[in-house]
Amino acid sequence: QVQLVESGGGSVQAGGSLRLSCAASGRTFITYVMGWFRQAPGKEREFVAAISWTGKSDYANSVKGRFTISRDNAKNTVYLQMNTLKSEDTAVYYCAVQEYSSQWLPVPFRGDYWGQGTQVTVSA
Repeated sequence: QVQLVESGGGSVQAGGSLRLSCAASGRTFITYVMGWFRQAPGKEREFVAAISWTGKSDYANSVKGRFTISRDNAKNTVYLQMNTLKSEDTAVYYCAVQEYSSQWLPVPFRGDYWGQGTQVTVSA
C-alpha cells in the first residue's frame, strides 16, 4: 500500500523559507513522477511543482524562481524548498505521486496517490 508522509510545514514571516519533505513507501518509486499541490482556504487545489524520475521539473508560474523541487530516489523522498515566501503561499501542501515511466513529465500531472497534507502559513 502506497503511503506518503509530508513534513516540514509551519509558520513563517513573509520573505522567509521553509523546506517540505515527503517520504513515500509501499513500492519502488523510481519510475514515478513526484510532486506537490496546494490548497488555500476557499480555493481549489492547484499544482505547485513536479519532478520526473530523471530530474526534469516543472513549476506553477506563481512559484517559479522561488521554489525548487528535488528528489532522492534512494530514499523515495521528494523535497520542496520554498524561498521568498509570500502571504499568498499560505495553504495546505500535499505531496502526490504518479506512475509514469517516461523521462518527461505528464500533462497534466494528476497524482495517483496523495499525502495527508501539511500546513504552511506565511504572515505578512
